[in-house]
Amino acid sequence: MPSAETTRASAHEPETVRPTKEDPVAATGSELFGGPIGRRALLGVSWWTPVRVIALVAIGMFALGMVQKLPCYDGGWFFGASSQYTHACYSDIPHLYQGRGFADGLVPYFDKLEGDMEYLEYPVLTGVFMEAASWLTPGSGSIQDREQVYWMVNAGMLMVCAAVIAVCVTRTHRRRPWDGLLVALAPAFALTATINWDLLAVALTAAAMLMWSRGRTLAFGVLLGLATAAKLYPVLLLGPLLVLCWRAGKWREFGTALLGAAGAWLVVNLPVMLLAHEGWSKFYTFSQERGVDFGSFWLILSQRMDTPLATDTVNTSATVLMLISSVGVAALALTAPRRPRFAQLAFLIVAAFILTNKVYSPQYVLWLVPLAALARPKWRDFLIWQACEVAYFIGIWMYLAYTTSGDAHKGLPQEGYQMAIAAHLLGTLYLCAVVVRDIFMPERDAVRRSGDDDPSGGVLDGAGDVFVLGAAARPPRHAAHIDGPTVEWGSRNGQAGDSSP
Repeated sequence: MPSAETTRASAHEPETVRPTKEDPVAATGSELFGGPIGRRALLGVSWWTPVRVIALVAIGMFALGMVQKLPCYDGGWFFGASSQYTHACYSDIPHLYQGRGFADGLVPYFDKLEGDMEYLEYPVLTGVFMEAASWLTPGSGSIQDREQVYWMVNAGMLMVCAAVIAVCVTRTHRRRPWDGLLVALAPAFALTATINWDLLAVALTAAAMLMWSRGRTLAFGVLLGLATAAKLYPVLLLGPLLVLCWRAGKWREFGTALLGAAGAWLVVNLPVMLLAHEGWSKFYTFSQERGVDFGSFWLILSQRMDTPLATDTVNTSATVLMLISSVGVAALALTAPRRPRFAQLAFLIVAAFILTNKVYSPQYVLWLVPLAALARPKWRDFLIWQACEVAYFIGIWMYLAYTTSGDAHKGLPQEGYQMAIAAHLLGTLYLCAVVVRDIFMPERDAVRRSGDDDPSGGVLDGAGDVFVLGAAARPPRHAAHIDGPTVEWGSRNGQAGDSSP
């Protein structure tokens, strides 16, 4: 009579990984809900599946983030220069309703704005999102009432994006659905979700990652192209994917993804590019002309120098640093003893962009949260990083409170804000460091310790190598202590297989 394990393998139903069994922090946290799940628990027989639980938790945390904005909703956005900062509840959304012409019915990119910003400085798909929310906002009443409604409408739409992100992360790693709780419970995610419109691009990127994990390369490309039409950073994922497909010889799949991304981006951008080129190009010219701004190490340098760096110098230097980082990620992908997981390299390349960029708005943490949950699904490291991001979230608003409160000096002085920036930089670098360590020592990778190869890799999962450099040609270096199954190169689900491409 076959064993339970044999029956499961033959039915192609891999066992779900329980974080409370392998993660001490998760096990300790589970005591709030009755302790770690037992091995005789009836899994998958209740309406409360991991996807539904995590989606509801994400919505609940999003709602708490909305409550945190209540002091601003009731007046901080409208009365007093520093109140929205002292309560750490600032949001761009209500201010830009009037500031970017939505209150007056102006068409983004086509109609010129009054003031210093002549056109909307956001990518086209984000502009469409903002315009759609304005259609749902009443055109009558006081401007304060309309801005409140506009924020609430946007919050409702962004809540849908948050749920999509949580569901996509939960389903990307089939055997690890509970890793989605990292996203759902991330405090920085809840605090920054309604500052701006970044969740639209994050949701499309998370959906693209899910499609790639299922081997649907064209759908991945289309969704990534749409994400890039909403925010620039998603296009960075094509770089790691290129070198991973190069190493595995998956050129056709990469070509399909690239064409899908380019086509979707053009479908969104081309009409506006042709009919309102000046307005369409504002996002790109603004990004180029923008000086050193909040959150970056460039700001620390500028504040500590007698003569701040010129914008052109910072642009060139930041570009060079990003190129060096990209070469480093490519070298890592081609020389690692085992091909890195897609989510690992995706996290590293986006983190490199954030670390080298001349501005770091607090909502940019949203770009990394889903990728971090997939790249390093360990609660200790994730929470260390989140603590640093929450410290930065508080720091930037307290610094702005200090600079806008006059002689009262309420908040955090410049030196304190620089420490908050350093906390953000060090927290992100720490998470990058443990991801790089996992790449060089795969047995320390929580995903591969469970017996998987690259569950977010799609066609890369279990595939052999056709092109490697350096250390990749030698046997992998193992961690000193190994518990659980190991994964043979060129295999699936821990079963030895053909390593040919």
